Amino acid sequence: MTAFFTVFVTVFLAELGDKTQLATLLFASDGDRNKWFVFFAATAALTASTAIAVMLGAAAERWLSMLPLKMIAGLGFVAIGAWMILGHFQRA
Repeated sequence: MTAFFTVFVTVFLAELGDKTQLATLLFASDGDRNKWFVFFAATAALTASTAIAVMLGAAAERWLSMLPLKMIAGLGFVAIGAWMILGHFQRA
Protein backbone atom coordinates (compact mmCIF):
# COMPACT_ATOMS: atom_id res chain seq x y z
CA MET A 1 0.00 0.00 0.00
CA THR A 2 2.93 2.32 0.65
CA ALA A 3 4.06 2.00 -2.96
CA PHE A 4 0.58 2.97 -4.17
CA PHE A 5 0.52 6.13 -2.05
CA THR A 6 4.08 7.03 -3.03
CA VAL A 7 3.22 6.82 -6.74
CA PHE A 8 -0.14 8.56 -6.23
CA VAL A 9 1.27 11.51 -4.28
CA THR A 10 4.26 11.90 -6.62
CA VAL A 11 2.15 11.90 -9.79
CA PHE A 12 -0.59 14.03 -8.21
CA LEU A 13 1.88 16.72 -7.17
CA ALA A 14 3.68 16.57 -10.53
CA GLU A 15 0.39 17.11 -12.36
CA LEU A 16 -0.72 20.12 -10.30
CA GLY A 17 -0.54 23.26 -12.39
CA ASP A 18 1.01 21.61 -15.44
CA LYS A 19 -0.08 22.25 -19.03
CA THR A 20 -2.51 19.33 -19.01
CA GLN A 21 -4.37 20.61 -15.97
CA LEU A 22 -4.47 24.14 -17.35
CA ALA A 23 -5.82 22.92 -20.70
CA THR A 24 -8.49 20.88 -18.90
CA LEU A 25 -9.40 23.92 -16.81
CA LEU A 26 -9.80 26.01 -19.96
CA PHE A 27 -11.94 23.35 -21.67
CA ALA A 28 -14.16 23.11 -18.58
CA SER A 29 -14.55 26.90 -18.43
CA ASP A 30 -16.12 26.94 -21.89
CA GLY A 31 -19.85 27.33 -21.24
CA ASP A 32 -20.77 25.33 -24.36
CA ARG A 33 -19.02 22.15 -23.20
CA ASN A 34 -20.52 19.50 -20.96
CA LYS A 35 -18.33 19.36 -17.84
CA TRP A 36 -18.70 15.56 -17.54
CA PHE A 37 -17.53 15.19 -21.13
CA VAL A 38 -14.43 17.24 -20.31
CA PHE A 39 -13.81 15.17 -17.15
CA PHE A 40 -14.12 11.80 -18.90
CA ALA A 41 -12.12 12.89 -21.97
CA ALA A 42 -9.30 14.24 -19.77
CA THR A 43 -9.39 11.09 -17.62
CA ALA A 44 -9.19 8.86 -20.71
CA ALA A 45 -6.29 10.88 -22.11
CA LEU A 46 -4.33 10.74 -18.84
CA THR A 47 -5.05 7.01 -18.50
CA ALA A 48 -3.86 6.33 -22.07
CA SER A 49 -0.65 8.35 -21.68
CA THR A 50 0.04 6.71 -18.31
CA ALA A 51 -0.51 3.25 -19.81
CA ILE A 52 2.03 4.03 -22.53
CA ALA A 53 4.55 5.25 -19.94
CA VAL A 54 4.08 2.11 -17.82
CA MET A 55 4.46 -0.18 -20.84
CA LEU A 56 7.60 1.63 -22.00
CA GLY A 57 9.02 1.60 -18.47
CA ALA A 58 8.34 -2.11 -18.09
CA ALA A 59 9.91 -2.86 -21.48
CA ALA A 60 12.94 -0.67 -20.73
CA GLU A 61 13.47 -2.23 -17.32
CA ARG A 62 15.77 -4.97 -18.59
CA TRP A 63 18.06 -2.48 -20.36
CA LEU A 64 17.99 0.24 -17.73
CA SER A 65 18.30 -1.88 -14.58
CA MET A 66 22.05 -1.33 -14.42
CA LEU A 67 21.81 2.47 -14.61
CA PRO A 68 21.35 4.72 -11.56
CA LEU A 69 17.96 5.99 -12.77
CA LYS A 70 17.09 8.06 -9.70
CA MET A 71 20.36 9.95 -10.00
CA ILE A 72 19.91 10.47 -13.76
CA ALA A 73 16.31 11.70 -13.24
CA GLY A 74 17.42 13.98 -10.40
CA LEU A 75 20.21 15.46 -12.51
CA GLY A 76 17.73 15.98 -15.33
CA PHE A 77 15.36 17.92 -13.08
CA VAL A 78 18.25 19.97 -11.68
CA ALA A 79 19.40 20.76 -15.23
CA ILE A 80 15.89 21.85 -16.24
CA GLY A 81 15.63 24.01 -13.10
CA ALA A 82 19.02 25.62 -13.76
CA TRP A 83 18.03 26.26 -17.38
CA MET A 84 14.80 27.95 -16.27
CA ILE A 85 16.59 30.08 -13.67
CA LEU A 86 19.19 31.10 -16.26
CA GLY A 87 16.40 32.01 -18.69
CA HIS A 88 14.81 34.23 -16.06
CA PHE A 89 17.99 36.22 -15.52
CA GLN A 90 18.75 36.50 -19.23
CA ARG A 91 15.39 38.20 -19.84
CA ALA A 92 15.79 40.64 -16.98
